[in-house]
Amino acid sequence: MEKQCLECGEKIVGRIDKKFCSDGCRNAYNNRVNKDSKNLIRNTNNRLRKNYRILESLNPQQKTKTSRAKLIEAGFDFNYFTSIYKTKSGNEYFFVYDQGYLALEGDYYALVKRDG
Repeated sequence: MEKQCLECGEKIVGRIDKKFCSDGCRNAYNNRVNKDSKNLIRNTNNRLRKNYRILESLNPQQKTKTSRAKLIEAGFDFNYFTSIYKTKSGNEYFFVYDQGYLALEGDYYALVKRDG
C-alpha cells in the first residue's frame, strides 16, 4: 500500500512511519493544525514580554516606587503576570518573571527584582 503525504497528498518515499513528503509539508501541516492555540500563546507571551520590559525600564535600581498612571501610560497590562508571592504579613507581590510589583496606598506601586 502506497502512503500519501498528510499535507499535499504526494506519494511518500522512505521510512515506513513517515507521514510527510518533506519538511516543508510537515511544517505547513503542523502550523495549520496548531494555529488557534499558538495565536493565544503568542499573544500572551508578547503581553508578558511587554510588561517585563516596562517593569525593567522603570526599575533600574532593582527597588523603586512608581505610580499606576506611569505604568498604564507605558502600556502595562495588570491582567498579565507569571506568579503571585504572598508575604507573611499578607501583602501580595505580582511578578512577571523576576520583576515584581506591590500595590501601595494612593495608586502607587513598589517595584522589586527577585534574586535568583
